[in-house]
Amino acid sequence: MQIEKMMPMEEKEDLESDEEIPFSASATRKKVHPFDSEINIASHVDMSKSWILKRIQMGPLRSIYIVLIKAKINMLLPFGPLAILLHYLTGKHGLVFLLSMLGITPLAERLGYVTEQLAFYTGPTVGGLLNATFGNATEMIISIYALKSGMIRVVQQSLLGSILSNMLLVLGCAFFSGGIANHQKVQVFNKAAALVNSGLLLMAVMGIMFPAVLHFTRTEVHFGKSEMALSRFSSCIMLIAYGSYLFFQLKSQPNLYSPVDELQGGVNDPEDSDDEEVPEITQWETIGWLAILTLWISILSGYLVDAIQGASDSLNMPVAFISVILLPIVGNAAEHASAIMFAMKDKLDITIGVAIGSSTQISMFVIPFCVVVGWCMGQPMDLNFQLFETATLFISVLVVAFMLQDGTSNYFKGFMLILCYLIVAASFFVHVDLEKDNN
Repeated sequence: MQIEKMMPMEEKEDLESDEEIPFSASATRKKVHPFDSEINIASHVDMSKSWILKRIQMGPLRSIYIVLIKAKINMLLPFGPLAILLHYLTGKHGLVFLLSMLGITPLAERLGYVTEQLAFYTGPTVGGLLNATFGNATEMIISIYALKSGMIRVVQQSLLGSILSNMLLVLGCAFFSGGIANHQKVQVFNKAAALVNSGLLLMAVMGIMFPAVLHFTRTEVHFGKSEMALSRFSSCIMLIAYGSYLFFQLKSQPNLYSPVDELQGGVNDPEDSDDEEVPEITQWETIGWLAILTLWISILSGYLVDAIQGASDSLNMPVAFISVILLPIVGNAAEHASAIMFAMKDKLDITIGVAIGSSTQISMFVIPFCVVVGWCMGQPMDLNFQLFETATLFISVLVVAFMLQDGTSNYFKGFMLILCYLIVAASFFVHVDLEKDNN
């Protein structure tokens, strides 16, 4: 008792509260209601569910869900295995071709998505280049398979169709959607970067036009040989030009490709900073998915190429229409989706980089690369795309160059580009491949 008297009042209060804790706890234990036990069980179940969700978020199951299940377009994925099954069970090439196209479409779109995820770790400039490169991976794979089969005209027409699809259809839909979504203001983009791409497209037209003119005017020194030699020489020059363009874009003048807001010193809105996107999958997961998707696309492309001629006969469609119009729509699924999305978000510089940048890469890299690969394979792949195809490309490049020269966009420009693409599609539907008939 004396010790308690000598202690301060605060310590005495602490001792009293400590002594009361066991009794209060026991009291509360005695008053437990059966309903409380149900709540505790439910809380344990919720904790276990949250633990499972955390394990899914941290593991590869989340990556599989995001890449293969989350997007609605993945509903088309089963058509790929179904096309392979029908290829061996039936001889209906038209059905195999259509199912292969439907099966490749979500793979091309997912390939573009995974590349965009990888761009978060590499930076915007390298990411845009990767987006264009892997966005064109489908076209390159289909072209190499067609080259192996000796289908030179399919390679030429499918690559030409990819350029036309990106310049007219993809860019037109992006301008139209962006103009409707942002009708209250004028959308602007970096005019200097767009003009550089337009110049490269005109250079590609020059490289493709000269072999065709040389062939049809019959002014070659050695008929057939001079055309092939000029095509291979021009392809090497175009590859050097594209490599110089990459150095110019990435190292020498990277500021030229900055968005308009950054060039004008604009300050980002707080809403834009809140809407900043973050990667949904890790860097190594993106690399793994790139390998898996590219492999699966290459497998389906083989069945697609094998069914082209049979599909042309069974569906009563010209091979030129299938190669120039249908195949590029499948291969450009990634560019189409991303270009429209960025245009609606008023990020037209990225839209121009995806649509026009992809056309530039096909014309200045993929086509010359296929000529060199055909050279190594012993296939007579050249730059003679015939007069009709070359004229179509030339007029389309001029139309797009005029659309881009003022650095602004609206829905009417997009509508005009879409109408131009419809004219091109109708032209190839009634087009007869003279070289194929002569062979």
